[in-house]
Amino acid sequence: MLTEALIQEARTFLCGRIRRTPVELSPQLSAIVGVPVWLKLEFLQTTGSFKLRGALFRMSKLTEEERQFGFVTSSAGNHGKAVAYAAKQTGIPVVICVPSTVDEAKYRGIVELGADVRLSSFPGYDETEDWALAEAARHGKPFLSPYDDDAILAAGGGSLAAEVFEDVPGARTFLIPTGGGGLAAGFAFHAMSQHADSRIICCQHELSPGLRRSIEADHAVKRLPAIQTSAGAIEGGFATLPFEVLRDRVGLRHVAVAHAAEDEIEAGVRWMFDNHQYLIEPASAAAVAVALANGRAAITSPAVILLTGRNVAAKVISRILHA
Repeated sequence: MLTEALIQEARTFLCGRIRRTPVELSPQLSAIVGVPVWLKLEFLQTTGSFKLRGALFRMSKLTEEERQFGFVTSSAGNHGKAVAYAAKQTGIPVVICVPSTVDEAKYRGIVELGADVRLSSFPGYDETEDWALAEAARHGKPFLSPYDDDAILAAGGGSLAAEVFEDVPGARTFLIPTGGGGLAAGFAFHAMSQHADSRIICCQHELSPGLRRSIEADHAVKRLPAIQTSAGAIEGGFATLPFEVLRDRVGLRHVAVAHAAEDEIEAGVRWMFDNHQYLIEPASAAAVAVALANGRAAITSPAVILLTGRNVAAKVISRILHA
């Protein structure tokens, strides 16, 4: 079960194995929003995204048999790259299944790390995960979820939240790019354990509103139709464990959902480059887009935006920047 003890265990394990990414104040966003806004520069993490935290910690908990025979996982790209990096370090065999529309830079990054990458025939993440689960069963190997796992939540969102509170102790609002929900749930769990007045704003693509649909249904809506987007990391449904953590342990009254359109997300990429000279991937820019739409998320207390990744193909970033 996700606990503060597990989050502390993850932090101890990760110390020296990952980068302690910095936080910096954004005067520009602070002026737009009307309260201080900081940026957590997690896109500077090794492998280019926060996903390395969960991959390293979860793989440290594999049994000897699992280490010997390996496992199967699915990914929109960043989790796969993180798992490939960890697998190369440990020698654990892994099969990584990715959608047919996976970003070229993410795919190349996974391949270059020596992983066995399987390109699915499906454009969306949800169908690819179903295929990966079937592949795991066919080969008699365990499936490692990118977000439906307590260790992933503790190391990904939990360890990130602990760093943010150490660096910005006065922050109470947190804008988080959200896909399957592992980052948001782990972050929210630790945030609420520290400060009961914390507010989590989950930033999703308007055409892939997995959390909103889950709240309306009162259960995790795990499958959504595939969409065409440059923000593939936040495409798809919402996972079971993250939804249960947010609903039952964090409390949905502390969680807001804000949606951004495709053009707003890509404008967020441009804004970050124009104002901070940082190149971030479109999924990461969903939180920037929400902040720029001043008033959409009602940000009324000092805030931190998680810039979660930078893995994006040059041709995609060139198109966005020159739009």
